[in-house]
Amino acid sequence: MSDFAASIGHSEPPDIALRAELARGDAIVGSVAPILRHLLANDDNSLFGDEIIARVRGIVADIARQLVDEIDGSVAATDGGEPGLVAVDALARDLVDVPGLMNHVHALALEWQLTERMQGRFAVDPVLTPLLQALIASPDAATAAIAMNLLAAQARFAQAMRRMQLPLGELPGDLLHGALQVMRCHAQDGHGAAAEASIRARYDESRSRLGLIARLVTGMGGGAVAALAVGHAGVAIFMTALALASGQVRELAVVSANEGQAARLALSLRAAGLKSEAAAEQFLAIHPELAPPEGMDRIGPDQAAAILASGPGYPGG
Repeated sequence: MSDFAASIGHSEPPDIALRAELARGDAIVGSVAPILRHLLANDDNSLFGDEIIARVRGIVADIARQLVDEIDGSVAATDGGEPGLVAVDALARDLVDVPGLMNHVHALALEWQLTERMQGRFAVDPVLTPLLQALIASPDAATAAIAMNLLAAQARFAQAMRRMQLPLGELPGDLLHGALQVMRCHAQDGHGAAAEASIRARYDESRSRLGLIARLVTGMGGGAVAALAVGHAGVAIFMTALALASGQVRELAVVSANEGQAARLALSLRAAGLKSEAAAEQFLAIHPELAPPEGMDRIGPDQAAAILASGPGYPGG
């Protein structure tokens, strides 16, 4: 039995042990953004050859490249000026300071890592999952249309993650706004404003991958419990459903699947309304090498939600 499992046995109230473990997990989460900023600012990545760091670095650089391309396009369109006036590296260095951006990109990298692991362990298709297939076949035309759009969006996401890329249109609205502010500071002669206007005119958060998943899950009503089975729903839909049902931001729901966040995952599953047996089943699907925390059955959904809400949220943004 792990030290964590032993610590929440019947010798002490499970909420006390889970609160302590959650606090330790939150301390780790709070260090995510500062550590990522440090690693991405370090040109010598030989000591940090981790898959997640490489993917985060690639995605941030890709966002910077897209912004530079938008500026260059504005320059060429307005006065025929010479493109390439803005350096991608310089813009990328400033993007890491956009509040919440590093946490979001980090969560996407973790989501894709878990998606690949679930495919290897349980043959869960990273794009067309059983739940999505069922929703595509829904007799409700609106649901089926959203599901079809999500199928295409998830396929693009899989391709983008393999290439370490992220289209600007897939950023949440607040993060896109922060990225555009950085772009404006790097552009000259009003070209940043023109590029920003063009990007905003094309942007529709409701049609982004995460927007489509949220619309699909909320539209399921009581049937959304089916989205809380990771093998049936797939990682992408499962994480959104878990976040919505447990009252957390999606980034935290994704981070809870990390091995060092066992308490958060257990509490999230219970706060989402899953019975103890179902919660343990999902815990094992994500962490087959770990024993589910003892005491999960003695923590009710309301108590689990209260413990999660007492935490700091997502620090270190």
